[in-house]
Amino acid sequence: MNNKSVCVYCGSRSGAMPAYTQAARSFGTMLAHEGWRLVYGAGDVGLMGEVARAAQTAGGDTFGVIPEHLVRREVGKSDLTTYVVTETMHERKKVMIMNAEAVVVLPGGPGSLDELFEALTWRQLGLHDKPILVMNVEGYWDMLRVLVERTIDQGFADPSLGAFMTWVSSPEEAIAALRQTFG
Repeated sequence: MNNKSVCVYCGSRSGAMPAYTQAARSFGTMLAHEGWRLVYGAGDVGLMGEVARAAQTAGGDTFGVIPEHLVRREVGKSDLTTYVVTETMHERKKVMIMNAEAVVVLPGGPGSLDELFEALTWRQLGLHDKPILVMNVEGYWDMLRVLVERTIDQGFADPSLGAFMTWVSSPEEAIAALRQTFG
């Protein structure tokens, strides 16, 4: 174990394409094989559950954070290495990012977008300098990339916003980028 932790934001649903589930499983397995701890939203549903179960099966360390009001809805996965129940969503996001050295965003919905944009905003404000990787499985995040570029082009964000995000298309590319970051 090299004591690195990766915060993963992803859907509490599985999405429409089997490739999303496969990417979540592969990434969870790869994190464990690297000896890196998974930090995630502590749900046992959707892609969240897939990435956590894969990491656990591969012998990985798991750190889950879930707000009290979502324990039933997202089926809080209490068999993790570390399981934290927070009072609020904001507290969940803060605990997750502060307990990781990098952020990886897999396909997901509004919650994943909220987490990504909060991490980006915090980085832009200098509250952290952690790498943020967006795993664009099967082009899922293509329109997000266009939106971020448009935000910059239209003067609503500094060009550094785009530089804070590393775009990868697979778990393998994400692991390779993290290896470079972690040294």
